Amino acid sequence: MNNLFDVIKNLKIKIGEKVESKLKEFEKNFSLSAEQKFLELCFCILVANSSMEKTLQIWKKISAGFLNLPKHDLKERLKNFGYRFYNKRAEYIVETRKLIPEIEKILKNKDEEKIREWLVENVKGIGWKEASHFLRNLGFKNFAILDRHVLRILYENGIIKEVPKTLSRKKYLEIEKKLQDIAKNLNITPAELDLYLFYLDTEKICER
Repeated sequence: MNNLFDVIKNLKIKIGEKVESKLKEFEKNFSLSAEQKFLELCFCILVANSSMEKTLQIWKKISAGFLNLPKHDLKERLKNFGYRFYNKRAEYIVETRKLIPEIEKILKNKDEEKIREWLVENVKGIGWKEASHFLRNLGFKNFAILDRHVLRILYENGIIKEVPKTLSRKKYLEIEKKLQDIAKNLNITPAELDLYLFYLDTEKICER
């Protein structure tokens, strides 16, 4: 644990300015239109169990198509771009379009936990990790994104005993609490910590 603390402190010196810049970029996303926020949500739906870089390329190519393409056409676009889960994810995205006004409304809730729970319960394709990812990308700072990169770093540093194959609500919140405690000890936010942990495993600052 102490070794990880030292590594993060050194990273803060090395890439702290870039991380801070990225977090400010995420904060600005909260002012996006309801439709643009939906596009951010689409990215989080797509990137689950997929390559970050490839998903980002596909997401940028389709862009506003996530808002208006018929389901069949969206499936075809995803398939043609080499996206693996084109059937289900296209279905999730098209079904979620009708929730755009409700998503905009729930994001104004002062209780961040309730926002996340609502997203998990009401948006198909959105679990705890994806909801946390979406909210982080809108500037929320208190959630952890427990993707394979972060979990691997936690395991390698003995913070968790194994990399879980699935994450129930209970397990997710249990590991997230460990990260929140680490962030508190380092006097940074969980969102900032997440970017450092992602960098440790990839040597890149998470673009989205």
